[in-house]
Amino acid sequence: MDKILEGLVSSDHSVPVKRAIVKKVVEAAEKGVTEEQCQALFTLTTRLVLLGEDAFQRQIGFQVLEAYARYHRPEFERFFSKDFVLGLLQQGYGQLDRKDPAIIDYIHCCLRLLISCPSVLEIFSVIQVEVLRMVCERPEPALCAHLSTLLSDFVQCIPREKSGVLFCQQLVRTISYFHCFASQERELREYVGQVTKVSTLLQNIWKADPATLLPSLQEVFAIISSTDPSFDPSIALASLVQHIPVQMITVLIKSLTTDHNVKDANMTKALCRMIDWLSWPLAQHVDTWVIALLKGLAAVQKFTILIDVTLLKIELVFSRLWYPIVRQGALAVLSHMLLSFQHSPEAFHLVVPHVVHLVRSLRTDGLPTSKAFLLQFTELIHCMMYQYSGFPDLYDHIVEAIKDLPKPGEEKIKLVLNQSAWTSQSNSFASGPLRQVGKSETGKTGLVNLGNTCFLNSIIQTLFMATDFRRHVLSLHLNGSNPLMKKLQLLFAFLAHTQRAAYAPKNFLEASRPPWFNVGSQQDCSEYLRFLLDRLHEEEKTLQVLESVKPKVTPPVDTSSKDPTGPTSSENGTVSPLDPAEIKPEDDGRTLIERTFGGKLITGIRCMQCNCISEKEEPFTDLSLAFCPAASQGSPQPEGPSEEPKVLCQGSVNGGSEIPEPGSGKAPASNAHFVQVTNEPPMSVPDLVNYFLAPEILDEENAYFCEKCTSLQRAERTMKVVSAPEYLILTLLRFSYDAKCHVRRKIVDNVTIPPLMRLPVHTTLMPTQCSSCTSSPLQVDSPESSENLAKKLKPSQKDEEEEEERIVGAEQINREGEMSVQSVPYVLSSVVMHSGISSESGHYYSYGHNINGADGAQHPANHFVLKEDLGDGDLESSLSTCSALPIPPEQGNALPNSGQEARDWLLFNDSRVTFTSFQSVQNITNRFPKDTAYVLMYRKQELPGQNINGGLLANGMRLNVEPPLQKELLDAIIKDNKLYLQEQELSARTQALQAPSSSCSFRPNGSDDNNPPGSCGPSGGGGGGGGGGFNTISRLVF
Repeated sequence: MDKILEGLVSSDHSVPVKRAIVKKVVEAAEKGVTEEQCQALFTLTTRLVLLGEDAFQRQIGFQVLEAYARYHRPEFERFFSKDFVLGLLQQGYGQLDRKDPAIIDYIHCCLRLLISCPSVLEIFSVIQVEVLRMVCERPEPALCAHLSTLLSDFVQCIPREKSGVLFCQQLVRTISYFHCFASQERELREYVGQVTKVSTLLQNIWKADPATLLPSLQEVFAIISSTDPSFDPSIALASLVQHIPVQMITVLIKSLTTDHNVKDANMTKALCRMIDWLSWPLAQHVDTWVIALLKGLAAVQKFTILIDVTLLKIELVFSRLWYPIVRQGALAVLSHMLLSFQHSPEAFHLVVPHVVHLVRSLRTDGLPTSKAFLLQFTELIHCMMYQYSGFPDLYDHIVEAIKDLPKPGEEKIKLVLNQSAWTSQSNSFASGPLRQVGKSETGKTGLVNLGNTCFLNSIIQTLFMATDFRRHVLSLHLNGSNPLMKKLQLLFAFLAHTQRAAYAPKNFLEASRPPWFNVGSQQDCSEYLRFLLDRLHEEEKTLQVLESVKPKVTPPVDTSSKDPTGPTSSENGTVSPLDPAEIKPEDDGRTLIERTFGGKLITGIRCMQCNCISEKEEPFTDLSLAFCPAASQGSPQPEGPSEEPKVLCQGSVNGGSEIPEPGSGKAPASNAHFVQVTNEPPMSVPDLVNYFLAPEILDEENAYFCEKCTSLQRAERTMKVVSAPEYLILTLLRFSYDAKCHVRRKIVDNVTIPPLMRLPVHTTLMPTQCSSCTSSPLQVDSPESSENLAKKLKPSQKDEEEEEERIVGAEQINREGEMSVQSVPYVLSSVVMHSGISSESGHYYSYGHNINGADGAQHPANHFVLKEDLGDGDLESSLSTCSALPIPPEQGNALPNSGQEARDWLLFNDSRVTFTSFQSVQNITNRFPKDTAYVLMYRKQELPGQNINGGLLANGMRLNVEPPLQKELLDAIIKDNKLYLQEQELSARTQALQAPSSSCSFRPNGSDDNNPPGSCGPSGGGGGGGGGGFNTISRLVF
């Protein structure tokens, strides 16, 4: 029979004839055949299967072999023995190499025929050994795929126990050598199919024996982390990722990122190669693992790796967006890489040139998924352009390309950026000192207390929360002539864009500290604020004078060459007020401080004997509000009307000299007294303003010298606000000196702070005859000068007063008829609180209104309808007094009760920044009697159709958006952000090495001071124990 078959396959008969004869041979298998004939047929069919010249011969061989093996099983067992199989696997067959896939297919076929025979167990044992040897020889993808098919059908051939672990590891390494050099689609599909078969085998092994999974994954990491330049592992390893249980992500990432034996170079290589896996089609969860590893590295603060990998691979990841089969996973990785890379625009700017081309492609490719993908992509681009504004030359074509697509809201963008930052990734892999301290959920930056510098921190945060002032400072184009303003600009830029949770304002402290402020001592924040504003004003004024004497040559300004990031003045109105040539005519040469915080008062004194009136106009930047004597029991009682407490005006919080005598110590804590809170209804801020503006009688020791009467006369002094500032600063004079008891007292009476109030402003209907003060409006008086200037905040020099002051005759008594009174609305912007019982000790912190809109017009207060039913008789008195604006019942929930309001206010306590509510501001003194409002800042609200005094809004100077950072500022922030990431990484590595041998310790959550002398430490406020400072953690949480 074997001779017939051999002659048939070599004959020239037609294929149908050959098939018919083969059919007769197969049917003859049912009849009796000798063992010699069976062996001959088995040998022949094996030769046809393995060495057949064409597919027909191989098909005939399989047909005949299967038929005779089925009917003559014992003979076939003797033929297909373990020795025969071993020979095939080790030596091949004839000219056929042992690594040819045909041998594996032949063995696979024979095993199916012998599956019920006992001898097959011996063959399984042989194959277990041989397949381990084969995978160690790094077989080609085709052979490995055939072998995987065999092992998947006959799992008994898979090595077990330790050999099984080794087999999986070697199979993983074999996959790493799978490289495809095909260019045809058919070949590519065949290659992917082969890899898929091998990865499926590994999946089945991992499921059957979970002990093999972790060693396999360790082998994967060892391969992709190799720094051997001669070895480049195949991206076919990506096919394994989809078979790793997702729930193992946390365990594996922890193992990788906290393993001290893994060097940075190895981790960088591993991460880069995992990102390369995004190119592998059909693989699932690659993006999930890549993002998990990126977050894990950020959590353990290995920022150097993240920076290097992002800059190296960001363009490759972007290029994957062109391929629909992998673009969704690539976009997830791209989004995370860009959104987390917040210390510099470098990564985003690498892909900017390709954005428009991709957008156009997505619009025209016609795929059903492209539209939804385009929306996701453009949302990412909007977030990045918001984060790194100030590059119109790079972004203009992008904005034009996506202008018709939806844009995410500012709040959503801020939330996404805050959650994505590297410094926002919580480290669940570490404990104790290894945990990273990132920015709070507010996204705002705190200020480090440098030793009793809470007075500076609270003021800087208050100025920063003055939106218009902050935006104008950041938009200024400064040179070396404005050292203090330049430092303030840099400080504001860091507060807005640094990745640090808290920034240390060392340079600004040195530049802005008043000369009489002792380093490390508690100081008065109000005094510091006045000094700071005065310095900024004088600095700008001096430059204006110097510029005015130069030839007025206005060369064309090339903003693109000078500062590519800065906008032109015509775009945002960000004209530097420091260049007289650029000052708008309506600014009238006023400085930024004058335009922002400057107002004007008219002080009038009427002689009650001859009715002559002397008036003088004075500028101010803040109003110092004294407490009414009846309201502050225990304070020094005046002997006459001229010595009421409201004479405590500008200067120190003590009501006298703040500068201690050389060598003199602070008053001992036993001499520090404070006024007990009474049970009377609390006063309000409008009450104090009205008391400030109320007429005052001058007689007896304070009698007025009337030039017309040429003698001391009883007189009445009045004050009127004639120009309302954009930002109204109010200082509550809570500190006074009791000359009888020789102690400094603090008035701790609760003062109701209205969120909205109105200020009476007298506007002139005809040219005034009162002369204006021309001296510096921000000059700080010496302590002696404040004694007889009862309520003036910015007094002029004595010689200027004599020159400027003018006596007006009795016929000017009806001057008021020539002035109209307007009620200017103000909304609360910030409150600086003082915690303590004396001026020499305590702690400052501040509340700031978190205005999220583009400008103040988005403030909830602007939407309140001012409804007041006033009779004609009440109208005049209502307009001429300061009062809180009532919130209509239907709008009452906008402030106190809405859920959003709980996040509308921020608490700045040195390094800590937290969300709070307006109720905390109003109720703080009720809950903590020693914590009282000290400095308040209100922002003027322009009503529709109303324009008061030509302020920032009237001059077109109220900026609607945050100005883009100038290149110099951006470079400084990028440099510091990189330094910060390096510091965090170094600290984390050091702590990780020390953690096993050191115990964990925690500091109180709210303390920023290392108990400095004075009172800003945890035991401040007059000392520890029962002092007025923070001596418990709960006192820091409001």
